[in-house]
Amino acid sequence: MHTIVAAAEKLEKFKKINRETIMENGIPKKPRILCLHGFRTSGEILKKQIGRWPESILRKLDLDFLDAPFPALGKSDVEAFFDPPYYEWYQRNEDCTQYINFEQSIAYIEDYMVTHGPFDGLLGFSQGAFIAAASPGMQAEGVAFTKVPKIKFVILIAGAKFLGFKFGQPKLAVNAFSSPVQCPSLHIIGENDFLKEQGMVLLESFVDPVVIYHSKGHTIPRIGQFILSLIKLMMREAKRQCSVSSRNFK
Repeated sequence: MHTIVAAAEKLEKFKKINRETIMENGIPKKPRILCLHGFRTSGEILKKQIGRWPESILRKLDLDFLDAPFPALGKSDVEAFFDPPYYEWYQRNEDCTQYINFEQSIAYIEDYMVTHGPFDGLLGFSQGAFIAAASPGMQAEGVAFTKVPKIKFVILIAGAKFLGFKFGQPKLAVNAFSSPVQCPSLHIIGENDFLKEQGMVLLESFVDPVVIYHSKGHTIPRIGQFILSLIKLMMREAKRQCSVSSRNFK
């Protein structure tokens, strides 16, 4: 059983949002989400992992699973469960203070978003969640994702931020968390995940984050219908923020 942590007023919003449909040209619009897989796995593996979610949720989402640009340089932890090929988004040294190919991966993701977008949000697991978490801040700083529309929300599964308990940070992401991240966020954290502590630190960088805790470890848990309401809430909040920004600009 998952524990949902959210303010009481949000729960009331969820009930209302469940009855609402986001429309585009008179047609119900599925949230379009770019999904970033974990370390030394692949887009196809993440697709299979997410595929364990209820079909009633999946058919209401437009999910695009991208392979990282770099083949795995070592053994994958999922070899016993999933077939190759395996990929990684970037490399780092043993103490996580130096990152290699991070900038190339960000450019690769942005190019994909330009070519195959637009996307409403990002979903990341593990290493992919590190990138997804930093992306709104990098976009706000104007150092990345400048060619694509504003990222409306992020879904972070077993993630953390680069500047955390034991992690350094890539130069491109040095200011990604220098101010509170306004982007609506959903954080899925395992009680027995080795990254739980860093995931909790990440929460502090986001304004009003929504959290789902589950009892397992560093994995993608099965989730219920509630996540769809959360995604719709985040899209609505992002639209509200854009509207407020436009009025302030005028």
